[in-house]
Amino acid sequence: MREIEKTKEEWQQELTGQQCFVLFEKGTERPFSHPYNDNKENGTYVCAACGTPLFSSETKYESGSGWPSFFQPISSGNVEEIKDSSHGMTRTEVVCRKCGGHLGHVFNDGPKPTGLRYCMNGAALKFDKAE
Repeated sequence: MREIEKTKEEWQQELTGQQCFVLFEKGTERPFSHPYNDNKENGTYVCAACGTPLFSSETKYESGSGWPSFFQPISSGNVEEIKDSSHGMTRTEVVCRKCGGHLGHVFNDGPKPTGLRYCMNGAALKFDKAE
């Protein structure tokens, strides 16, 4: 059970079609297609569905993958990592712990200090600009 549980229809009333596809159908946006990939502003990336704080702009970096990438979440308690064996490979899926929305995947090829690359779909995020 998640802290926030809604039907597909309820999510569709609150989110765009692309957001629903990524967050609740485990879809992926095309690489280099979301403006957050190039965003250099200071602030916090939150879950587009429920607003849970996920990543700080201070941990964002240019991975060259075409998706917004971060080397660590704001809090490990805000994300959940799940083994994903879909598409003929084994990866680690990252979901929002509060609503269960699919955010992307985490890989072990990131920069120091963690060596991790949280490769997130921009459609799964909203950006709260720092004031």
